[in-house]
Amino acid sequence: MDALKQLQYLQTLGIPVWVPGDFSPDFFGQRHVVSEAATIADIQTAQADDKPLSVQLSDDTRTLDWDALKARVQGCTDCGLHRGRTQTVFGVGSQNAQVMVIGEAPGADEDAQGEPFVGRAGKLLNEMLRAIGFQREEVYIANIVKCQPPGNRNPQHDEALHCSAYLQRQIELVDPNVIFAVGKVAAQNLLRLDIPIGKMRGNRYSYAPLDIPVIVTYHPAYLLRSPREKRKSWEDLKRLKSLAG
Repeated sequence: MDALKQLQYLQTLGIPVWVPGDFSPDFFGQRHVVSEAATIADIQTAQADDKPLSVQLSDDTRTLDWDALKARVQGCTDCGLHRGRTQTVFGVGSQNAQVMVIGEAPGADEDAQGEPFVGRAGKLLNEMLRAIGFQREEVYIANIVKCQPPGNRNPQHDEALHCSAYLQRQIELVDPNVIFAVGKVAAQNLLRLDIPIGKMRGNRYSYAPLDIPVIVTYHPAYLLRSPREKRKSWEDLKRLKSLAG
């Protein structure tokens, strides 16, 4: 049952949607209960958005293997982000992963090292994954865009759109059991939703081109600034674990 239909049933029955709070005391803190879910109106409004979900994959792109795809990304000049990059940030991890983590955009550290999720946010992401039994090397990690936006701003819609075909091909090649969308920009671009991440969390979504389940959570950089939200992220991690297989 999709999230919209489920919310309609629950609303008709007068049943609130609760996020349970059986939290891990060693990493995410003490027991806590919250209630936070997208309303039907939120989802209907977002689904009415007519922005294209992705650039259509060409027959050529569909045939690219890992090496060829990486080379295509390294030479890409389709949007203005290429002008300020030190190097592209393609992705890292197991190419046969059960879990694919998708973040927002490379920052300065990622641009310098050519690897997503390094620095403090990357260390926290590693801890989050270890909390549910995954090492960083066991998942595949990529971003919505492959080049650092100037001033570490969020990627614009057209920039994300130009990279979406590359990302879709990465997802096809990995063929994960579940996608972990980390941060508002990642979640909204993957799911073509324009609602706050706090209302997206806790709902079950699917990456439409490939019908892969998507779990939405806060970005580790946000959790470093707002450590109390780690309690909610633990619930997202448990959902991720249940779908990973």
